[in-house]
Amino acid sequence: MSLSESTEETAATTAAPVLEPGSFRDWDSRVYYDGGRILRSLSEDGLADWLALSESKLFSAAVAEGKLVATARADEAPIAGAAAVLEHERIPFVSYPYEWSFAMLRDAALLQLELVRRALDEDLILKDSSSYNVQWNGAQPVFIDVGSFERLRAGEPWAGYRQFCMLFLNPLLIQAYEGIDFRPLLRGSLAGITPPEARRFFSFRDLFRRGVMTNVALHARLERKHETTDRDVKAELKRAGFRKELIVANVRKLEKVVRRLEWEPGSTAWSGYGATTSYDEADAARKEAFVREVVHTRGWGLVWDIGCNEGRHSRIAAENARYVVALDGDAAVVDRLYRSLAAESGRTILPLVADVTDPSPALGWQGLERQTLEGRGRPELTLCLALLHHVVISGNVPVPEFLSWLAGLGTALVIEFPTRDDPRVASLLQRKKAGAHPDYDREPFERALAERFEVERTEELAGGTRILYYAKPH
Repeated sequence: MSLSESTEETAATTAAPVLEPGSFRDWDSRVYYDGGRILRSLSEDGLADWLALSESKLFSAAVAEGKLVATARADEAPIAGAAAVLEHERIPFVSYPYEWSFAMLRDAALLQLELVRRALDEDLILKDSSSYNVQWNGAQPVFIDVGSFERLRAGEPWAGYRQFCMLFLNPLLIQAYEGIDFRPLLRGSLAGITPPEARRFFSFRDLFRRGVMTNVALHARLERKHETTDRDVKAELKRAGFRKELIVANVRKLEKVVRRLEWEPGSTAWSGYGATTSYDEADAARKEAFVREVVHTRGWGLVWDIGCNEGRHSRIAAENARYVVALDGDAAVVDRLYRSLAAESGRTILPLVADVTDPSPALGWQGLERQTLEGRGRPELTLCLALLHHVVISGNVPVPEFLSWLAGLGTALVIEFPTRDDPRVASLLQRKKAGAHPDYDREPFERALAERFEVERTEELAGGTRILYYAKPH
C-alpha cells in the first residue's frame, strides 16, 4: 500500500513518521508518512526480499517503464524497529478498484500478471495479488507495493493466485460474461469475490466460457473440498515436485484470459450526452473559453471535474494543473475516456467512476483502510458543468447542501446553472410534482452561492438558459 501526496500532508506537522492506517497487515513491510514523504519500514526478512528485488533487472526496468513505483533506500528516516527504510515516489491521487472502469481493472490485472511473470524469471514472486496494490499515474497503472515481492521458495505454489481471482479475475468475468457491474461487489467486500460466490453468477453453459471452468468452478469445488480438512497442501505440492514452470504456465494462461475479456456497455443515459447537449456549438465554445480563462488565471494543483463525461473540460484543466481527477457516475463514459487517455499515454488525468450523491465511503478496519474521496486530497479547483440539475433534481440534494459541501472542500469553483427553461431541466422536472425543488431557481441559487463563495465572474450563454459562474472560497 502506498499513498497520495495529499493524504500524507496531514502528517506534515507531526514530529515522528506516522503509520498509514491501512498498512498494518504485513509485519515485514509497512507504510508511514513523514511530512511530505512516503516511507516503508522493513523487517529483516523484508529487507532481504527488498535487496533481492532492488538488485534484479526487473526492478530497474519496471521503474523506468513507469510500471513500478520509484523507490530508494532512506535509512536516515527514523522508524523504531526497522531493519531498513525505503522512500517511494508519491502517487498524485489514490483510487480504489470499486471506482475503476472495466478497462482500468483489466489493465491493472495485466500489469499484476506481467510483474509476476517477470519476477519468476529472477526467482522472485508476489506473495499477494491485491488490486489495491495498483494505483495510477493518469491513465497508466503503476504497482506500488514493493513489499509484496519476495524470494521464490522452491516447490511452493503462487500464494497470490486466490487473491488475484477474488480481486481481479472474478469481477472481470462477472461483468464481461454476465453484464453485472463489479463495482458494488468490490465496494461491499474489500476482500473481493470468493470462488464459491463467483460460481453462483454463472450458469452451466457459462462453464464452457474461457476462464470460468478452471478459475471459478474447479477453484470453488477445491475450496469446498479442503475447507474442513487439515491437509498441508503446500507440503504435499513440495513433495510432489511442484516447479515454478507450473506457475509460469498458469500466469500465461491467465494473461490470455484477461486480455480477451471485453465489456460492451451499450447505450447509457450519458454515453451520448456530449453529442446531444442543449446548446449549440457557439455556446459550447464560449463555455470552453470560460473554463480555459479560469484555468489560466493561475497554476492549479489538484483539480476535480465532477460529471466529466467525455473529458473535454478535464483536458482544458490539465493545460494548467498538476493533476486532474475526472469523475462521472456513468461507467460507460469513464471507460471510454480511460481508453482514449490510455491510447495517448496520458499521465495527468485520472478518470474514476464516482457519483457525488453516493460517493465512496470510509471502509475497512475502523473505517480507516479506505478513505472518502475528499479524504484522499481536496481540490484547489472544481468544475461542476452540466451537473447541478442532476444532483439537485435527480439526486434530490438541496442546492444549499450541495454548495456547502463544495465550500467545505475549500475549493475554487466553476459551476453551471441551467435554468428551469432549459430543455434538460424541464424534462427532469416533468417527472416531479408541481412545485418540487423550490430552491432550484436562479435567484435562490445565486444567493446561496454568494453566501458560501466570492463570485468573481458570471457569464450567460447566448441560449439564455445556462449561466456560468467562477467563484472563490471565502
